[in-house]
Amino acid sequence: MPTPSQPPQPPQPSQTGLRDATRRSALKAGMGFALGAGLLGAAPGAAAADSRSARTGPGRPTARLLQTGTPLCEQPGDSASAQGLGSGDLAIPYYREHDNTWGYVFGDAFGGIAQADPYLGSPVILNQANFDASGRTPISFSWAMPTGGAADQCFDYAHRADNGHGFEITRIPNDCIEFGGRTYIQYTSVALWENIPAGYDGSLMSGVAYSDDYGVTWQDYPYHWAGDTQGTNQSMYGMWSFAGIDPDGWLYIFSKRWNGTHSNTADGGAIQLFRIRPDEFRAANFGAQENWAFLDGRWQWTRAVGPSVMLSGNRIGEFSVKRIGNTYCMSYFDVDDYAICTRTAPRPDAVWTAPKPQIVGDGLPPHHWGKPQLPFLYGGYIHPGSASATSLTLIASQWQSINQGKTPYRVLQYDGIRP
Repeated sequence: MPTPSQPPQPPQPSQTGLRDATRRSALKAGMGFALGAGLLGAAPGAAAADSRSARTGPGRPTARLLQTGTPLCEQPGDSASAQGLGSGDLAIPYYREHDNTWGYVFGDAFGGIAQADPYLGSPVILNQANFDASGRTPISFSWAMPTGGAADQCFDYAHRADNGHGFEITRIPNDCIEFGGRTYIQYTSVALWENIPAGYDGSLMSGVAYSDDYGVTWQDYPYHWAGDTQGTNQSMYGMWSFAGIDPDGWLYIFSKRWNGTHSNTADGGAIQLFRIRPDEFRAANFGAQENWAFLDGRWQWTRAVGPSVMLSGNRIGEFSVKRIGNTYCMSYFDVDDYAICTRTAPRPDAVWTAPKPQIVGDGLPPHHWGKPQLPFLYGGYIHPGSASATSLTLIASQWQSINQGKTPYRVLQYDGIRP
């Protein structure tokens, strides 16, 4: 019998946090100010309505109380440390549809907030019983995976070792989705973090792991997409984002080259789109995917050729695409512009809006003026439970703590983001 996916009495949630170490030493975010090119395609759609301000009395609107950089880990006594996680990055949010709760997938994580604290591994999952989409209360973690114990690495593999595929340093999650009673994490196995030759991405491979007990135990699908050190440099299947299952019944997936190090000089901001039926995905029949491609002078869905590049321009690190209401929303870390940007479209295969900087680094070109600043930022994952397509919750990461002696990773919550 599968282990229950929730503990009988989850610990009481608390608040706040920051982040961890050994992942971002190669980060040298560029300060170029050019924006990436637009997306191609066509399809109709509509945006969801924005949420409204709270009122204290008739005709007396008050400002919404939103989280604008609330740390979710790395502070003593917070809800993450109560679950055994002191610091970590990414915190990719996903909906646990089987019990109407929320999961957050961290990358490399530590058991404490000091540099000497134990390394937990990657990925690590914390869960939340209830998410407040209004932004009035910050995300607070209710229990950790594996259920009933302290936070620990979900996948069974060794770091800085050969686990049967070649040498790998770590496995970094790129996105997570649950449907049909199974949870999926797409990840990249990283072979090089530093000293990556120009024009190479440093990946070993990418893969999909799944769990039939909602995150307690995990297995890997046998098929992997070869990476740089397996002979396929710049694979467009390095990093995925699950946009979700559309009302048309297809699971839409965006993917790009691996650039979690932010030092891939050949990244070029290229993103592609494919779709697959959920039952085919569950069966690992990845050959059943349809590709959004420019063929015979027009964009179309086809199996005759691979996906075409939809977006190109600046180098892109972590990215996220989610269907919020009736709108598809995209966020990504623009390495060259040193900003987390957003775009929207009525359909995955439609024309996307121009990039809009939302959270920016500490260098301020004119188009960054008035934006929230977060030095050493990256990530920028869209919460699938966001209030609306015009009021997103983003989870941003920061790789270097200001306080000496602390691990350099943390995640922060931003609400009310209007893409």
